[in-house]
Amino acid sequence: MPEALIRSEPRGLARLLAWPRLKPVLVTAFVLSLLMLPGWKVSYGVLIARWVLIGMLLLCVFGILESRPARLPRWIARWALQVAGVAIAVPFAAAFVYGLTTLGDPQHWWQDKDRMIGYSTMCVLGLLIAPWMAIAALLRQIKGEAQRQALAFDLERSEFERQALDARLRLLQAQVEPHFLFNTLANVRELVDSGSPQASTVLGNLIAYLRAAVPRLHEAGSTLAQEVDLVRAYLDVMHMRMPDRLTYTLQADEAAAEVYCPPMTLLTLVENAVRHGIDPSEEGGRIEIRVRVREGRCRAEVIDTGVGLSGESSGLGTGLSNLRERLKLAFGGDARLDLAPLQPHGVCAELEFPARTCAP
Repeated sequence: MPEALIRSEPRGLARLLAWPRLKPVLVTAFVLSLLMLPGWKVSYGVLIARWVLIGMLLLCVFGILESRPARLPRWIARWALQVAGVAIAVPFAAAFVYGLTTLGDPQHWWQDKDRMIGYSTMCVLGLLIAPWMAIAALLRQIKGEAQRQALAFDLERSEFERQALDARLRLLQAQVEPHFLFNTLANVRELVDSGSPQASTVLGNLIAYLRAAVPRLHEAGSTLAQEVDLVRAYLDVMHMRMPDRLTYTLQADEAAAEVYCPPMTLLTLVENAVRHGIDPSEEGGRIEIRVRVREGRCRAEVIDTGVGLSGESSGLGTGLSNLRERLKLAFGGDARLDLAPLQPHGVCAELEFPARTCAP
């Protein structure tokens, strides 16, 4: 981004004749022409034309010395060279303009007393004004460069911060991946160890599910439609493992389909409900998932009738703290995750965040 800002700066003639530089020259030429007008004996058009031409020539000298020569001795600062060059060029520029505006006259301009007075006046005024104008232009240029550098640094810092947040988010997602995979494979192992005839069917479903789910673990963002599909596939596998102990319902608004959320957000809540709520309960329980969009906010609820927070509450800490961190990186402080106990037993996990249709 900073390189793009540098490339966008005008170069060459476009930079030399840029309006911010040209405007002071024209204004100064007009003011100086008014100062000389009371004693001027020819047309005002000639007077203003001479001042404008002198100003343009001095502006060219100022612009050329900006980059030429390419290298200077250490004891000469470029700004000093520009100011001195403009001052030295004043009498030469005035002489050139007088010669140009008196072409065709039978008498040379330096042989005419009135013209010599006008020339001398222009030289004196030019030597008094031009170096200070050059210094003012340099100060404006330094200020503009400082502002552009500050903007470039701000953009670069913002880009580094964004990359750092993205790296942190991917690290947290990488922590979710083995946690989820190991938990799911442990469930399949229990079926195999118990000799359940459903083990092969569950394993087949799990393979199909992981084929769709694992690539999404590395994506920067996901939609709630994808999250709902993953949750439904996961609960199908869990239901086959404990058909008499787990039932579920899943309701999602159509408006929530394209809403952005970090990958594995909804699945983390559902997996916690199964692992820490339904699984430890002898009677099992029911899981309800509701996803709604209202007034620009998305609200997701995962309600289970398992053992509740009095069970393995410490086990909930790692998964939910990881999820809270990912939500903070994705939405800043504009996301909320709350847990509330239910009576007579169970937990309601409520998640709320902005209903954006694309990743920030």
